[in-house]
Amino acid sequence: MKVEEKLTLINDNIASACELSNRNPEDVAIIAVTKYVSSARAVEAFEAGIMNFGENRDDGLASKWELLQDKVAWHFIGSLQTRKVRNVIDKVDYIHSLDRLSLAKEIQKRASKKINCFVQVNVSGEQSKQGLNKEDVIEFIQKLDEYPNIHVVGLMTMAPLTDDEALLRACFRQLKELRDEVQSLHMEHAPCTELSMGMSNDYMIAIEEGATYVRIGTALVGE
Repeated sequence: MKVEEKLTLINDNIASACELSNRNPEDVAIIAVTKYVSSARAVEAFEAGIMNFGENRDDGLASKWELLQDKVAWHFIGSLQTRKVRNVIDKVDYIHSLDRLSLAKEIQKRASKKINCFVQVNVSGEQSKQGLNKEDVIEFIQKLDEYPNIHVVGLMTMAPLTDDEALLRACFRQLKELRDEVQSLHMEHAPCTELSMGMSNDYMIAIEEGATYVRIGTALVGE
């Protein structure tokens, strides 16, 4: 199926989820996760109207960036090794996986402008997942005030891979509550208005619970 056809279905689903939760579909942005697909497929997604692209490897980002460059917004959505920051920092608009001060220091050192960052939170507590524990998030974000090139736009989480809707909702709801708590502190370096949560299998639930960015790969561009 063409990306354009898949996008139509996804937009319909987003509209339904927003109607259920009394939200405006325009407040939800789709990030096309293109890490497993060809550059040609990424270009097809751009031609279909996608304006946000997500990559999790520096080499994958570089190859697709060469084709689209600043025509779109680039999101680094994978775990980012400190030594790889120099390879991506001039290409990305958003980093979704800020979870340690050593990474913050490297971003500060390498960036020539403010970088929009999501602090990654391990809400589910799964050992296999990256991210900060919920109780450590506020103190971590407060420390980021020392790094003027870091702009904390929101929080990100990866929910468990499960069909248990109640568990998914609880995970997304906890992230939203934490986001609201950070927002209430009115930190200039961390407005924290956004929520990056929800993927191909659970994005409608995430939207109902407040997601502003959904990261969709398989359901949009394929495997």
